[in-house]
Amino acid sequence: MSSAVTIGSRASKLARTQVTEWLTPLAPRFPDVRFKREVILEGGDQDRITPTLAEVARTAGGSAFSTNQERALVTGQVDVIVHSLKDLPTTVHESTVLLTTPGPREDVRDVLCGAMLEELPQGARVGTGAPRRVAQLLALRPDLNVVPIRGNVPGRLARTRGRDRLDAVVLAAAGLNRLGLMPEIHQVLDPELFLPSPGQGALGIQVRADSDAARLLAGTGDLGVDRCVRVERALLAELHGGCSVPVGAWGRIAQDGLLHLSAAVTSLDGAKQVTATGAGPADDPEKLGACLAAHLQAQGAAAILAEIRKP
Repeated sequence: MSSAVTIGSRASKLARTQVTEWLTPLAPRFPDVRFKREVILEGGDQDRITPTLAEVARTAGGSAFSTNQERALVTGQVDVIVHSLKDLPTTVHESTVLLTTPGPREDVRDVLCGAMLEELPQGARVGTGAPRRVAQLLALRPDLNVVPIRGNVPGRLARTRGRDRLDAVVLAAAGLNRLGLMPEIHQVLDPELFLPSPGQGALGIQVRADSDAARLLAGTGDLGVDRCVRVERALLAELHGGCSVPVGAWGRIAQDGLLHLSAAVTSLDGAKQVTATGAGPADDPEKLGACLAAHLQAQGAAAILAEIRKP
């Protein structure tokens, strides 16, 4: 008996590309299932004027990039949501679950587009709207003039051209790779020094718990990738963070079979930064994430985050 599964995503070309990336290897496994797509506009897509995503999220009453999609899932408008996992809060609606994260994971790193970091002149104008990237840039180059920018990947890349051009912009390697837009002049930033956003490069597949779609797709995903993103998101959850706070985390399974995690919390002006690294059994990512979060807090991360959250 044939069935249909409706997949929701944001409207951007990147979001549609991510759906294709997930669906292409998956669909042949379910020849009797018809997969349909539905576009859902988010607050961060509709509001291009508000300068920060944190303000957009407050207006939306949730996440700037997942609230409307989650509502569509809960109400049954769609059966599956394909997210950029880094945009998804660590706590999802109680009636939904995340499936095992698909693999392979795209490149986790950030990219400086249009210049090399060490070659930027004093006071160079670098564009990014992410607090984590702002903080980490200023930690490495406190002289930089960081300019807030928002928009889709092509739009942000375009800011390195034209009359009011920026000297460089920072974007995720994952988005550039998925769209085939890696610029000729660029520098892939070392993830040990410039820690990525938790979940960066990974897809988040959200379904209603105990739904037909959840049962159908229960055996999909990549356990290794899933453990890496779970340790990152566990750390973020312990720090009570989200995409609007400067927390970087990078989980990976090494040749020793252990799950390794590097993390950093940085003040918005880049003046203070605490870092931590750790390793543990790959089958208990939440424990390692919580342990490293506690280590960061003991070093002063709690005070940094409290200062950022002041009204």
